[in-house]
Amino acid sequence: MPTAIVEQPDCRIRLRSERLVVYGRDPVSGEDAPLQALPLRDVERLLINERVQISTQALAAVMRTDAPVVLTSLHGRFLGTCLPEPRAEGAARLTQYRCACDPGFTLAIARAVVLAKIRNQRRVVQRLAQTRGIDAPPSLVGLDRLRSLAADAATLDQLRGVEGAASARYFPAWSEFLPEEFPFERRSAHPPHNAVNACISFGAMLVYAELVARLHARGLDPALGHLHATEDGRWSLALDLMEPYRPCLVEALALHLLSHRILRTEHFAPERGGVYLNPEGRKVYLLHYERRLTQEIYSEHRGHRATLRREFDQAALDYKSALAGPANFAPFVMN
Repeated sequence: MPTAIVEQPDCRIRLRSERLVVYGRDPVSGEDAPLQALPLRDVERLLINERVQISTQALAAVMRTDAPVVLTSLHGRFLGTCLPEPRAEGAARLTQYRCACDPGFTLAIARAVVLAKIRNQRRVVQRLAQTRGIDAPPSLVGLDRLRSLAADAATLDQLRGVEGAASARYFPAWSEFLPEEFPFERRSAHPPHNAVNACISFGAMLVYAELVARLHARGLDPALGHLHATEDGRWSLALDLMEPYRPCLVEALALHLLSHRILRTEHFAPERGGVYLNPEGRKVYLLHYERRLTQEIYSEHRGHRATLRREFDQAALDYKSALAGPANFAPFVMN
């Protein structure tokens, strides 16, 4: 059980011996009762929403196993992560701060991220066309050209412009594979304007939360970005590292769930000027998200079998290695 997810409102998590016991209203009897018991040794990560209570004893027990606790809002917005004690790696952080102020280092890391993202965008569209038995869309040629421009970009502004142009070509090609009942005009995040954007935003939040926790666990500062400028109020390095995973995980999973009618119109609800997954929709999404992250694949990128969740930790390690030289940085690319 890599991730234990408690989404049902008004549940309470208590520690009983070496188990996390979830209490709540029994759906059959309507009475308060234990609903689930989770052995601590099997919980690698706990995700709860703001309507779930957890005792300090249970929280401390989870911390002792080095598992993070991720807290989300009722609408699936990332609120924060309760982390085990981070590693005291002051020397690594000093090096990271120096590198973050080095324009050459920043450009090299940002370029590697953009090159990997565009490659993955191209591969996603290419695979979709092959699966549907249709000709490759012309956008692939445009993505190839933009990838070459990214490789030659001399400034961060040029690189960010290329990244934006690649997304402008990629999303229309990707959206052609969506079912008719889920139209997608453009990417919108704050708030998501339709069901497709709701899926993308929810998935991106989950990946972002995981990478923030991985960077903290490796003694790094997740706030010091490169492609995403360092700004107060966000973890810019986590945003950098997640970019290559967007096409092959976040957007690919959204397309899979919507195309196969695993998520349907009744799984979404209008709220606060946008459209969001409702509690049942989040439950469905989280189940398939966990399956995808824990499925073993052969990674040509690494040269061995891995899971996407292990790739998250490897991304943090690769970045840490890159502090000794940006050539050590190898963002995730699809087979």
